[in-house]
Amino acid sequence: MSPIVLFSFVIGYFILLLGVAWFTSRNSNNDSFFIGNRNSNWMLVAFGMIGTSLSGVTFVSVPGTVGGSGFAYFQVVIGYLLGYIIIAFVLLPLYYRMNLTSIYNYLQHRFGMFSYKTGALFFIISRVLGATARLYLVINVLYLFILKGMGVSFEVATVVILLMILLYTFEGGVKTIVFTDTLQTTFMLLGLIVCIVFVMNNIGHTFGSTLSELGEKGLTRIFDTDVNSGSFFIKQILGGMFITVTMTGLDQEMMQKNISVKNLKDSQKNILTFSIILLIVNFLFLLMGGLLYLYGSSKGIQVPADDLFPTIALNYMPAAVSIIFVIGLVSALFPSADGALTALTSSFCIDMLGIKRRNDWDEKTQKRKRLIVHLVFTIIFFLMVIVFKVINDKSIIDFILRLAGYTYGPLLGLFAFGILTKRKLNDGIWVVIVCLLSPLLSYLIFTFSEDIFGGYQIGIELLVINGLLTFLGLLLLSQKRETTQLAGNI
Repeated sequence: MSPIVLFSFVIGYFILLLGVAWFTSRNSNNDSFFIGNRNSNWMLVAFGMIGTSLSGVTFVSVPGTVGGSGFAYFQVVIGYLLGYIIIAFVLLPLYYRMNLTSIYNYLQHRFGMFSYKTGALFFIISRVLGATARLYLVINVLYLFILKGMGVSFEVATVVILLMILLYTFEGGVKTIVFTDTLQTTFMLLGLIVCIVFVMNNIGHTFGSTLSELGEKGLTRIFDTDVNSGSFFIKQILGGMFITVTMTGLDQEMMQKNISVKNLKDSQKNILTFSIILLIVNFLFLLMGGLLYLYGSSKGIQVPADDLFPTIALNYMPAAVSIIFVIGLVSALFPSADGALTALTSSFCIDMLGIKRRNDWDEKTQKRKRLIVHLVFTIIFFLMVIVFKVINDKSIIDFILRLAGYTYGPLLGLFAFGILTKRKLNDGIWVVIVCLLSPLLSYLIFTFSEDIFGGYQIGIELLVINGLLTFLGLLLLSQKRETTQLAGNI
C-alpha cells in the first residue's frame, strides 16, 4: 500500500486528536494541566491508562517474543496485577490523604528537601530514558515502513511526530490526556483485534485450534521452573509486581492521572478495573504473537522479532487492515509519549522550580514557565530518540525493563523506607550518594551474578536488589524517631 496513503490516515488521526485537545483544554489552567482539576472520570482514566501502560513496545515487541520464549512474558503480567493491588490499597490512600499534586512531595514531608529533589530527579531521568526508548521503537517502525518510502529522513519524521504530540498537550495537559488516551486506547485495541481476526481466518484457525497448535510447538508455556534461569517464574512474578509498584505507583506520569480522579474510592476502582483489563489485553497480544509466528512460518517470513508484526501487517494484509494497524500503532505511540511529556513538565515545574511554592509568580507567570519547560522536554525527547537510533538496540523491551531496575530502584528504596519504617533520616548530600551508589552496585552484581552465585542469572529482580541496597544505605543514615506516629502517616 502507498506510504503516502498510510501517512495521510496518520495525519487525519492527528487532526482528530487535535480537535479533542482543543475542546477539552478550553478554560484550562495550571491545575488542569497538572491534575485535571481533580475532576476526571475514573472509568475514562482506567480505560485510557491501558494505552499508556502498553505503549508501542507492547504493540510491536511483545508479539515478537512469542517465537523465542512462548507466553513466558505473562509471568510478568501476573506480577503486574499484584503490584496494582499494592498501589490501590497502600500508595493511593497516602497520596489522597496528603492531597499531593506531585507524589514526590511525600519525600519532602517525610525526610526533607534533599530526598525530595533526589526522588524527583530519578523520576525525570527514568521517564526521559524510558519514554524516549519507547518512542524510538515506534517512530523507527513508522519510518522504515512508511516515511522512508516517501523520502523523509528519520530526523524529520521524529520532529513531525513530536510536534504533533506537543501541539495537543501544550494547553490541556492531564485534562486533555484523559480523553485523548481513551480515544487512542480504543483505536489500539481495535487494531489488535482486527489483526487477530484476519490472521486467524487466513490460516484457517479458531481460537481453540490456534492455542492447540501453539501448545504442540511449546509456545503456550507460561511458567519457567528453572531456578537458575533469568526468567524463573517466581523472579518474573515478583519482578513484575515491583516494576508496577515503581513504574506506576511511584511514577508521576501514571499517578497524576489517578490522583486527578475525584476521590480515593473512585481512584481505587480505576486501578483495580484497569489491572483486570490489562491482564486480558496482554494475553491478546501474546495470542497475536503466536498467530504471527504461525503465519510467518507458513509464508517463510524471516525478519527480526520487532519487525514481524509490522512486516506482516503492512505487506501481507489487505489495505484496510494495514490502515487499522498503522492507526493502532500510532495510538500505542501517542499515550506513552504525551503522558511522559506532561508528567515531566509537571514534575520539573513543581519539584524542581517549586512553582507551587513561589508566591511571587502569578498564574500567568506560572503558565509561561510551564510552556517553556514543556518545549524544552520536547527538544530533549528529540535528541534522545536520535541517540537510540544510533544505538539501534532491537531488544528494546528487555532494555527498558533492565533500565527500570537501575533508575527506579532508588525511588523504590526511598518510598519503602519512608512507608515501612518509623526512623528519621538524616537528610543531606549522603542521601544523594546512596541513591547514586545503589544502581552502580546493582550493575556490578548483575554483571558478575553467574560467577558470584554459581550460575544463577539475575533477571527482572534487579529492581528489587537496587531498591534493597538503597533501603540499607538509608538505614545507615537514619536514627530512631522519638515520636510514636507511623512514618507513612506523616
